[in-house]
Amino acid sequence: MNILALLHRGTPGRQASLLAATNAGRTAFAASLDHLIELGVVEKNPGHGHPLRPEFRLTEQGVVIGQIAHRIVSIVPSDQEFALLRRSWTVPVLALTGAPQRFSDLRMKLLPITDRALSGTLQKLEHQDWIRREVITTARTPFPVYNAINRGQDIARVINGP
Repeated sequence: MNILALLHRGTPGRQASLLAATNAGRTAFAASLDHLIELGVVEKNPGHGHPLRPEFRLTEQGVVIGQIAHRIVSIVPSDQEFALLRRSWTVPVLALTGAPQRFSDLRMKLLPITDRALSGTLQKLEHQDWIRREVITTARTPFPVYNAINRGQDIARVINGP
């Protein structure tokens, strides 16, 4: 997400400048960049850069996603919160919990997430006070629902629109 936000802000698309701006390790950075290329949101800039030091840019789809990534990153100023934001399932879970969701609905919408990964993500988000867990007792069988709050709600709004 940070790479997309940096490219959106205008950070030069060379690997060295992006690596320095993200403060990430080389291995993690390279894996993230490769993943973004596979997703089709970042591409090598044809005709620019040395073959061993290519320049990267956002694709058309990447421009839209880069703007969203930039807005999300700007919501989360502290390193501790940003560490949570970088976890695999944080953003997808927040995107879905802009409105109350049951655990089973989240699991179905986030396939291939495991129960353990979803449960851990929800607990971390609840601990950070980005998600509220409420137990609905009006049904015959009580069940919990999860709803984004505070910064979690702000992030959900950025992803889902106003």
